[in-house]
Formats: sequence, C-alpha cells, structure tokens
Amino acid sequence: MKTVVFAYHNIGLAGLEALERNGFEIQAVFTHRDDPGEDCWFGSVRDWAASSGIPVFRPQKINAARWVRKIRGLEPDVIFSFHYRFMLCGDILKIPPQGAYNLHTSLLPAYRGRSPVNWVLVHGEKTTGVTLHHMVDKPDAGDIVGQKEVEIAQEDTALSLYRKLTAKTSLLLDELLPLILSGTAPRIRQDVKAGSYFGGRRPEDGKIDWAWPAQRVYNLIRAVTEPYPGAITFLPGSEKMFIWWALPESTDSSSAVGTIDLEEGRVTVRAGEGKLRLVDIEIAGRRLRDAAISDYFKTRKGLLLK
Repeated sequence: MKTVVFAYHNIGLAGLEALERNGFEIQAVFTHRDDPGEDCWFGSVRDWAASSGIPVFRPQKINAARWVRKIRGLEPDVIFSFHYRFMLCGDILKIPPQGAYNLHTSLLPAYRGRSPVNWVLVHGEKTTGVTLHHMVDKPDAGDIVGQKEVEIAQEDTALSLYRKLTAKTSLLLDELLPLILSGTAPRIRQDVKAGSYFGGRRPEDGKIDWAWPAQRVYNLIRAVTEPYPGAITFLPGSEKMFIWWALPESTDSSSAVGTIDLEEGRVTVRAGEGKLRLVDIEIAGRRLRDAAISDYFKTRKGLLLK
C-alpha cells in the first residue's frame, strides 16, 4: 500500500519503522526543520528517510497549493501522521482513498491538542496512552482505530513518559497496520465533548505558584524539567531560579508560602500544602545540587520566593 508520511520526533521514527516492518511502501516523508532554539534530544526523521533512500521534504507551509499538488501527484493510498506539528488541510486529507491517520500521544478524547505529554503530568494524571485515529479538519477529533494505555509513575518526567509512549506506539501500530492493509481496521466514533483540549505550552507557563500544594508544584517541575525549559521561580530582587528537580514532602511548618528553610542540611520551600525539597536548581547560570544548594542558602534562610 503506497503511503506518504508526515513525521517528527522519536514517535515519528517509531511510526516509520512500523510502516516499513509491516510492508507499506513509503513514497515520501514530510518532516520539520529543527528549531535552533530547541533542545532536539530526539532522533532525526530526515536522517532516517535519507538513509533509507526515501525522498524527504521540510516545507514551512505544508498546506500551500504547491505541496498539495506534490502529494496528489504521489497518488498515495493512505497517509500517516506521527507527531507532525502542523494540521493537514482538507485538500490533503481527501487525497488518499484508504484514509489519513494520525498517532496522538494521549487516550483520546482526553488531552486533544498540543503538548499532551506535558499536560498529563501537569495535571497529575495516573494514566495516558497513544491513540491511532482518522484525521479530520478538527484537531484529534476523528474516529479512533485503536489505543494503548500507559501508566504514569510518580517519578516520571516528560522525557521518561515519551520513552514509554514511543514503545507503546510500536506495539499499537504492529497490531493495527495489518488491519489497515486488509481493510478490517475498527472505526470507533469519538465523543470529543466527553474529552478535553489543551493548547501548546510556553516557557512562561513554567512559573511556580507557591500557594499550590507541593504535589501540584512537583507535577509542574517534572512536566517541564530537562529537556524542556524548566520550572521557574524568583528570588528577592527578581533573580530567576530554575528548579530542575525537587521532591514533595509533608510539613508542619507555619512559615509563609514560598519561604526557604534549612533542615539538617536540606533546603525546602514551603508550599500551600506541604513543602518541596530542592534537589537540582540553577541560579545565574550556575547549576547547584544537593549539598551545594545547602551551601548557597545557609546564610539565606527565610528568603521568600515569588
């Protein structure tokens, strides 16, 4: 079955490898140019396609008329999108007679939209997953073909969760792609009103509100820690501090929220409920961990973070 693939990220690589493994004829791959301001910790779809001898394109405006004509000229039977960041227009979606499919990293209809891996952590979810669905002119709203669930551990970060989701993507596709080839794939109508939708996250969304419970602050930290931009707070004088890792703990302290305390060589910050023990932080470009954090704050006990 001839296919055109839109892919990026390790999820994109898992999708391409599954298509190749299951006997699909990949005619062309469309991907993105890497953003020089982004930490590209994931593998290169462009390199994979080039090494496989598959034509690869990186248009800035995939829905422009010239690219619609290009895709139409390839006469694909089916289209797949794996972690591709642009929505495909209706003129592209109606080209393949066997349909257009997208792999989304959540259990639809929950967490439609952008950055679902980060959002599920921000909201403290215990499970998420991957969904293969038909593409329509609304984001992540088409009929579902299949899903696989992933458990979210307390210590999971966006990076570790992506690794779990990538592995599940391979398993899901190996189950569903043969059904698509045989024309027997299920098609389950999606009730988007029963789900949720979220937009993309920005670096400024990493600002901590110390009035939140400690667990909620922790969820934000693990959602945006490396390779993402990090959770931020501010020292007196508006000096920015990144918190790359911290652990929630209970407390009987009556200190004001945001107060830094030293406890037997450990540095904690009072939250709205509980406290956070600082493990890995960055101030003025200087990375501090464990004992170095205690040394830095030993004369600064009682500071109030904002």
